[in-house]
Amino acid sequence: MAKYKMKTHSGAKGRFYLTGSGKVLRRKININNFRRKKRGETLRLISRKMAVSPGTARRVRRLMPYS
Repeated sequence: MAKYKMKTHSGAKGRFYLTGSGKVLRRKININNFRRKKRGETLRLISRKMAVSPGTARRVRRLMPYS
């Protein structure tokens, strides 16, 4: 009998990225609203990805078993 496959959490799939070295990255906050008012430097800093904390990374990896 075949074993069951685990499903990837679709919310986590859209929110987190895994790098080749195994780090879990996420988007920064405050990018969506009032974008025209913000300085260009601020927008460039916000647009980068940020690594999540080790405890959160462990939880995210559990939600994304095949990535």
